[in-house]
Amino acid sequence: MSKYATEAIRSIALVGHGASGKTSLTEALLHATGAIPAKGSIEKGNTVCDYDPQERESGHSLSSAVVNFACENTHVHLIDTPGYPDFSGQAIAALAGVDTALIVINAQTGIELMTERMMRYASERKLCRMIVINKIDAENLDLPGLVADIRQRFGKQCMILDLPAHEGADVVEVLEHDAGDADFESVAAAHRALIDQIVEEDEDLLAQYLDDGADPSPAALHAPFEKALREGHLIPILFTSAKTGAGINALLHVLATLAPNPAEGNPPPFYKGEPGGATEAFAAVPDAARHVLAHVFKVVVDPYMGKIGIFRVHQGTVKKDMQLFVGDGKRPFKVAHLYQLQGKDTVEVDELVPGDIGAIAKVDEIEFDCVLHDSHDEDHIHLVPLDFPQPMAGLAVETKKKGDEQRLFDILGKLAMEDPTFVVERHPTSNETVIRGLGEIHLKSKLAKMAGQYKLEVDTKPPRIPYRETITTNAEAMYRHKKQSGGAGQFGEVHLRIEPRGRGEGFEFVDAVKGGVIPGVFMPAVEKGVRQALEGGVVAGYEVEDVKVTVFDGKTHPVDGKEVAFTIAGRKAVIEAIRGAKPIVLEPIVSIEIVVPEAAIGDLTGDLAGRRGHITGTDGRGHGMAAIVGEVPLAELNDYQSRLKSLTGGRGSYTIEFARYAAVPPQIQQQMASKFQLHDEDE
Repeated sequence: MSKYATEAIRSIALVGHGASGKTSLTEALLHATGAIPAKGSIEKGNTVCDYDPQERESGHSLSSAVVNFACENTHVHLIDTPGYPDFSGQAIAALAGVDTALIVINAQTGIELMTERMMRYASERKLCRMIVINKIDAENLDLPGLVADIRQRFGKQCMILDLPAHEGADVVEVLEHDAGDADFESVAAAHRALIDQIVEEDEDLLAQYLDDGADPSPAALHAPFEKALREGHLIPILFTSAKTGAGINALLHVLATLAPNPAEGNPPPFYKGEPGGATEAFAAVPDAARHVLAHVFKVVVDPYMGKIGIFRVHQGTVKKDMQLFVGDGKRPFKVAHLYQLQGKDTVEVDELVPGDIGAIAKVDEIEFDCVLHDSHDEDHIHLVPLDFPQPMAGLAVETKKKGDEQRLFDILGKLAMEDPTFVVERHPTSNETVIRGLGEIHLKSKLAKMAGQYKLEVDTKPPRIPYRETITTNAEAMYRHKKQSGGAGQFGEVHLRIEPRGRGEGFEFVDAVKGGVIPGVFMPAVEKGVRQALEGGVVAGYEVEDVKVTVFDGKTHPVDGKEVAFTIAGRKAVIEAIRGAKPIVLEPIVSIEIVVPEAAIGDLTGDLAGRRGHITGTDGRGHGMAAIVGEVPLAELNDYQSRLKSLTGGRGSYTIEFARYAAVPPQIQQQMASKFQLHDEDE
């Protein structure tokens, strides 16, 4: 049997901006609970979570890591996540495995880019949220100003749960205490505000509180506290110093007594059905006796253990030697070994109950975001997918050595398996293999892993920009393909109509032929030809998207009617229709956030304007830094890292995120069209 029940489990993700101290905070929690004999440090490269050689060299997390520890009769699963935007895919993925997100804020630098992003992602996932202000031992802090900023950005529901005392040497808890010394604010006032907020969740408790004026007991406050967390009506603020240990025991006490267990948090958003079809919500119940339902939120390819699937158990009990299915797979696999994780170390266990986070190795069928279950009744159950930023930064890669091409594809496949924001594209027209990620640092880390772990060196160059083509009006066209070269010939005639669809609606093919003028057996060939034309582009050689093609007439020949003839006719008919439908070239527009010294704002805004960029706002970040927010065409950012370094003396950084596609200016489209020659000769 498990050493603990589901009610005693807490699952926590530490999220927030880079350098907020999440990994150091994890070390402090592990040390305070006796899980490790001494705290490691980032500087020494000996922390439990940053165990990868790349992480030790860079001094920050590149991937999420799972640890666990015991505290006040509870068992805590904690996921330490990267904080830099380039690695946000790992942080976002971790949200699928927990009930509570601890948003860690650096007391020195305040609210930063990933603070806001992770607060938003956790809210959209309906996770319980708490804020931890770390590094309260630092000098020249403005903690009252930071708390005010938090409330302004995230709402008045952000309420103090403890306060720093004795110049940040320790903290005083305010839920159960209405008096005490604090470095700022009144303990009594913070206590009263917190109680007032909590009792509003329970009408009977509120009435009693208003009648007698006495504070409810901690036991009476537990249920409304959990309800306030679930519904986002309360986001507690805590203070810590991972370095000195201030506030660590108080944080542990909060996790053990106030953080929700799997039955108290908001239920995971499972649904039954298939994406794109009819679906219905499915309620997973954290009951150890029910059918197994577990979700894989992380995949690791280990050189010794092979593929490792890291998952959260939502229902039932996963036991060693039992059989499980992956998604709608018909063949089960045997759970030969079942693990819990402590950073890079694996601890073999016999079973995992609802709320547990565990791992299974050497199961090739396991993929990121798949559902594990023990009955075919759950074949079509999925978890609502997380909304990851679209990877836009790209590099074209090719092997330095001839003959390494297959190794390259194998290695890139493993890297993509581990990271939902790392994408590998193969472009047949340009013969390019392109890797895409969330930024330059993200891609550099993948190249370093290829060279270090897999011993594969590659050359890189800027990739083709992923332009698209579309149409702006309706048009009709027909094409007759007729070929006679002695013996049986080829004949096929296609009449079709093309119409624009809304941005992002994709391609739709409609067979509206009546009377059998094009036999049904040839219609797949027509669609094949249409798709070939759309993939190859018509104006500038880029894929045509968001169009509806309706085939409404045609002709065939009883002897010469051939699939190849209708494929060619379909391809050429749609090319002619596109040419008559006022086609345009679309370019990807990205949202950009640039953090720079305030003195460089003028130079940067001017530079962005010269890149066809549009500034939407600026925001002070403190310490002489500011953020510039805007939109810019991706095509204008090929050399931006070096330009930014030049303009800011190396102190600037930026992140991009896909925003939308927009029409390129007419003069640029003309230049692109003049360089493209469509090869549409008969095949």
